[in-house]
Amino acid sequence: MEISRLSDARATTSRPYLGIGLGLAAVSTASLLIRYAQADGVPSLVIAAFRLALASLVLAPLALLRHSAELRRLTRRQWALVLTSGVFLGAHFATWITSLAYTTVASSVVLVSTSPLFVAVLAAVLLREKLSRWVLAGLLLTLAGAVVVGVADACGSGGCQSWQVFAQGSAAGGDLLALAGALALAIYLIAGRALRPSVSLITYIFTTYATAALVLAAAVAAARLPVTGYPAPAYLWLILLGLVPQLLGHSSFNWALKYLPATYVSITILGEPAGSIVLAALLLHEVPGVVELAGSLLILAGILLASRPTAGGSI
Repeated sequence: MEISRLSDARATTSRPYLGIGLGLAAVSTASLLIRYAQADGVPSLVIAAFRLALASLVLAPLALLRHSAELRRLTRRQWALVLTSGVFLGAHFATWITSLAYTTVASSVVLVSTSPLFVAVLAAVLLREKLSRWVLAGLLLTLAGAVVVGVADACGSGGCQSWQVFAQGSAAGGDLLALAGALALAIYLIAGRALRPSVSLITYIFTTYATAALVLAAAVAAARLPVTGYPAPAYLWLILLGLVPQLLGHSSFNWALKYLPATYVSITILGEPAGSIVLAALLLHEVPGVVELAGSLLILAGILLASRPTAGGSI
């Protein structure tokens, strides 16, 4: 009997870590699926809109049937936060997915992972949260890494002959789009931080995903981009993108938060760039160079440094 209880306890303890592992495996496929869809001619805005629309549709029955009363009780302030969260989540996916059309998977996923540092800075400005020395040190280390990655991407193996050559490189634009995606994600997270204590998880992610999907659909319509007429495999990539990294991946992280500290979960999510880089090297034959890899390690080291528990919970 005692052995059985011990075995059950170990199984219960290990499940959150298995959830983290499943989540990491799922979200690491996102950049790969996006690249496949882009290769089939699907515009980045359409990919972003489809991803959020599919996730919203899957969540809709659960949210409308089991959380309808909570949806009706949302206040004007809560709806304002939902709209803010959704708009910037849409902006995050629009900019980050577009970045993958111009820069490498390695650079894109590492640069977009800087969002915790943007959260720290914005929280200090908007919420008057104090920046600790660890966060400041992490910011400087990450900034150095971002510069190294940007130069390595834009100049390539041939080197930069001038500042004009560097500035005009398409990879430099892709890197800036990835950073813009990190900033948009940070604003989304801050709005969510203000909203989540008073709203259930399903209500929050459904309203936020749906808002982001509507914003992106409006952008697709304004740009007059087609949503049909793509090769059949393109729709498979889009469906997998909405189901695997969006619903399975992010849901696994949210489930693990019930059992593990938020700091631990936020740090382990930094494993996504590593998974994405490995998949890109194996399936897209994108092997990062030494300089790019060094810059990426600087960025990840900076984020880990700023995410220390002693950093005062700024991230």
